[in-house]
Amino acid sequence: MEPKLKLIKTLIGVFIASFCIACGNDGPKDYWGDTGGGGGKEPTENPNAAKPRYIWVDAAANFPDFANSKENIARDLASAKDAGFTDIVVDVRPNTGDVLFTTNVVDQVKFLYAWVGGNYTKIERTATWDYLQAFVDEARKQGLRIHAAINTFVGGSQSDGGTGMLYRDQSKTAWATQMNMLTGIVNVMNTSESTKFLNPANPEVQTYLCNLLKDLAKYDLDGIFLDRGRFLNLQSDFSDESRKQFEAYLGGTKIQNYPSDILLPGSTSLPSTYPPYMTKWLEFRAKVICDFMQKARSAVKETNSKIKFGVYVGGWYSTYYDVGVNWAASTYDTSRYYNWATSKYKDYGYAAFMDHMLIGAYASPLKVQGTTEWTMAGFCALAKDKIKNACPIVAGGPDVGNWDANNQATQEQENQAIVQSVKACMDVCDGYFLFDMIHLKKASQWQYAKEGIDLAIK
Repeated sequence: MEPKLKLIKTLIGVFIASFCIACGNDGPKDYWGDTGGGGGKEPTENPNAAKPRYIWVDAAANFPDFANSKENIARDLASAKDAGFTDIVVDVRPNTGDVLFTTNVVDQVKFLYAWVGGNYTKIERTATWDYLQAFVDEARKQGLRIHAAINTFVGGSQSDGGTGMLYRDQSKTAWATQMNMLTGIVNVMNTSESTKFLNPANPEVQTYLCNLLKDLAKYDLDGIFLDRGRFLNLQSDFSDESRKQFEAYLGGTKIQNYPSDILLPGSTSLPSTYPPYMTKWLEFRAKVICDFMQKARSAVKETNSKIKFGVYVGGWYSTYYDVGVNWAASTYDTSRYYNWATSKYKDYGYAAFMDHMLIGAYASPLKVQGTTEWTMAGFCALAKDKIKNACPIVAGGPDVGNWDANNQATQEQENQAIVQSVKACMDVCDGYFLFDMIHLKKASQWQYAKEGIDLAIK
């Protein structure tokens, strides 16, 4: 600041201070927007107040309430708003791969299974109105932002009695992921895996999903989230298609001992001694997903440029290589911290292609605070560090209801964990994310979400 200007500001500041004191006020505000003169800084609003608070609405779990009732949709969105949530994320493509929005690409959901009174129950959809549009309409009435989420690389569900495209259409068998099992390479349809994944490397699968996203982007949405935008696990995909692409990625190198030179048959985790092509394979898989995310983003933006594009991912980055995803920024050098990452692994960090990201900070209710993975605050802080502002909105939070499998926490501890989780997550990232609405409803925990949000933003 120039000396003369600084002096003038100081003199004016002294005058304002004297005037405020004479009037009985506390003192001057920093009208200059810096600390160069004019007294103290202007009090700022709690920065958490402007951050979004997302609540997820799983398709299957909430189907008993929402499949055939717009009234129930209105009721529960009102409860979410009253609790302080600002953003609704409605799942419109469950793991069967069928959908709850208008499209000619795939069949509509006719039924889903959900837990009702302790029984796994078939819930049929008899209503003919547009499921997603009902959420959009109600969200607009209530002043809530509305986002649609899809389970991405899925094509069928075994637990729902064998439902979905892969069960109906035998011509799509080649789209199903191929698993590196102890007995050899096996189509996922011939395994006990409940959710039948597609092969993310298959170009036809990618085109199919982009066409689906184009139809989804025709709705009046604030955003779209891709869930399960990944490989099934470390054992997938070992199809001929993936092998061909990988060998091309290696510059034409032919792998003589396939798949053992990548991953020994039946392996579900990384071995202590890495096979010769394993780390390069992890790099290749991250590239497959990164490339797809760019295509998916383009499909959405070409249809409606105003819709935010994003993903849900688990916060456990240290082991997320097993599903072929690098959700960090490309400036985060993974190889500096993890020996399974090559120096090029970072090039396939896809955070910059996202407008918003939801981080599963799925820790125990007894692990709200912390700085490491498997604490809620730790998951969120580490995600922000890895994403490095490449994505403008990173929101994290707990899986309420599925977070205490061994019953180590009392009900009151769980209730208070909801309260504490909001501020813990929002203080270190750009918003809050709670999975799932059904848990708040079943355990009558709306009040604790409200208490936590009030505590965090006021």
